[in-house]
Amino acid sequence: MASVNERIKNRRISLGLSVDQVAEKLGKNRATVYRYENEDISKLPADILEPLASVLLTTPAYLMGWTDEPLARSIHAPAPVITDDTVSLPVIGELAAGFENLAFEDWQGDSVEIPRTYLKGHRKEEFIILSVKGDSMFPTYQQGDKVVILRQPDIPFSGAIGAVRYNDDLATLKIVEKRKDETGAEFIRLRPINPQYPPQDIKGEDLDHYGVIGVPKLLIREIEE
Repeated sequence: MASVNERIKNRRISLGLSVDQVAEKLGKNRATVYRYENEDISKLPADILEPLASVLLTTPAYLMGWTDEPLARSIHAPAPVITDDTVSLPVIGELAAGFENLAFEDWQGDSVEIPRTYLKGHRKEEFIILSVKGDSMFPTYQQGDKVVILRQPDIPFSGAIGAVRYNDDLATLKIVEKRKDETGAEFIRLRPINPQYPPQDIKGEDLDHYGVIGVPKLLIREIEE
């Protein structure tokens, strides 16, 4: 069975993250991250275990070797809840440039009913459901998954997964990184989890056609029998 440090290193590499990127997100120096990856650590400090798992898009239990499942089962499909108090959320595929102004109360497309408790106190108007296409975010998100997105204008930190719009009419889930080129100009790098796909940089005038839709809060996956 892989050791704690091996799991940390392997998970970082599978996500395409550098040691410096992990260090920046944790607020640590690169030497500390190297120590997490290369020393025989029987247990991580409690104050770093959960933040590190969050950065590596996994669970504390996986990093510690208590499970071989890198993702919590609850992310795949919520536990069944028997309730009549549900809300209907619109399922969006490709988004038009005028997405923000759509009147979802008059939505005529696909929708999904979810228990109101999953909104965590937010209004239903703050959510949409994005239907996943392709396998660029495999294995975390798979073809046909429906992801409940909390609408917000920015990602919580560089390297977080976000639903974004670019080229005005394309919507996608990607790891969103805020970067600067050699001239100091800011740009956005959209990076897939699946290493078979290259990242895409949004620069210059293309930034005028880019925007954050929101962040994923719940994943709905139908399991075929």
